[in-house]
Amino acid sequence: MRLVLQLVARLLVIVALCLGAATVWATIDAYRSVDRATSASAERVSQALEALYWRELLLRSNRMREQLLPAPDWRTIETMGLIAPGICVQFEPAGAFERPLCGQSKGIGQAPPRWFAATVQAVLGDHATVERPISARATTAGAVRAIADPEAATALAWRHILDNIHVALLMALAIALLASLAIAHTLAPAHSIVSALRRMADGEYRTPLPRIRSMELAMIGRAVGDLGDRLAQAEEERTLLTRRLLEIRSDERRALARELHDEFVQNLTAILDFATSIEASAGDEYAAGTEIAQDARMISQATRRIIACLRDTLNRLRHPPAEELGLEASLVALVDSWRSRATQPQIQLDLQGDLADISGTVAVTAYRVAQECLTNALRHSSAREIVLRIERRSGTENALLVRVEDDGGGDAAKVAQSAGFGLTGVSERVAALGGSLSIARASRGLSVAATIPLAA
Repeated sequence: MRLVLQLVARLLVIVALCLGAATVWATIDAYRSVDRATSASAERVSQALEALYWRELLLRSNRMREQLLPAPDWRTIETMGLIAPGICVQFEPAGAFERPLCGQSKGIGQAPPRWFAATVQAVLGDHATVERPISARATTAGAVRAIADPEAATALAWRHILDNIHVALLMALAIALLASLAIAHTLAPAHSIVSALRRMADGEYRTPLPRIRSMELAMIGRAVGDLGDRLAQAEEERTLLTRRLLEIRSDERRALARELHDEFVQNLTAILDFATSIEASAGDEYAAGTEIAQDARMISQATRRIIACLRDTLNRLRHPPAEELGLEASLVALVDSWRSRATQPQIQLDLQGDLADISGTVAVTAYRVAQECLTNALRHSSAREIVLRIERRSGTENALLVRVEDDGGGDAAKVAQSAGFGLTGVSERVAALGGSLSIARASRGLSVAATIPLAA
């Protein structure tokens, strides 16, 4: 829209400049039209007086030519009709009390402004006097001198300018209006292109565009479409690579879990047996409170703690319970395990929709999102209440929504920027399934929501 306004503003400036040039041209043309009218009036009156002169000379041959000057009865209505408005004609040589004969100057137009008369007078100067001989064969027949009346000539020029300016102004307005409509119609597809780019920025890469007739905009539209196709292809390839990476990571986790179980757990179990045996042997030979028995007991306790921690790590490395118990049962078990560890904060589980048939990668990803978000909310906030909401959305969305909200405050922008490995990992998992993860401000804390398409 701004581009249309800029182009229309430039067009109006051009129209204003053209209108000013038309005004100057109309002023000069009006000035010259008065000179042309003066010359034409002198020419017409001289021709009429030539006929009158020779007729009087032939009919009154007994009179001297000098007595015919000025020609008798030349100041008639017929002669006056030959004189243009605002032009005055005088016979030369002028007789006694001879006055110029002027054309009708009343009603030729309103009086022009003083600044206009002064400007024309200063820039273009006075009108020239035109003199025509009555007869080319008889130089003694006299002459006709025509000159423009300054006030009448200025009024005529002003009327001529107003007529031209009115027409030019109407044409300029019509051109500006039609050109503005044409520009707006031509640039209308630009809005569709911008909307397509915005949708591409939101992840809708394959965005169809309407047919564009303008060649330049059509080329831009095709370039945008090609860019969207390449981005969509790159996103699909990235999704496949991410899924493959997650599969490889899962395989590595299972392999690592097996190694830890086969090597560390067995060795730790052996250490625990040796420590127990040493403690029992020391208890038989010496008193129960000897140093050897105490050291063996401490080794046994430390080994048990290491084994418990290692088994918890193995549980996290192996497939989550979602693959074995199902999503709903695994989430209930996850919330119960956190509830059993501490009385605060209160954890609420809200399940909406049928979750029975959700399994596979979607169930594992949803479980991981809930597990990570609950862990972060419990460890990194002072929340008193945490709500875990799982919602299955059917219809056109056909997606699973996992949302964790707490009332522990926090800055959503800072959390999003400083997301650790855990949130980054679940974000990659969600993105690999074509979903999205968002961190936003809740009513009294933070809200982490993941949308996972069920079609994945």
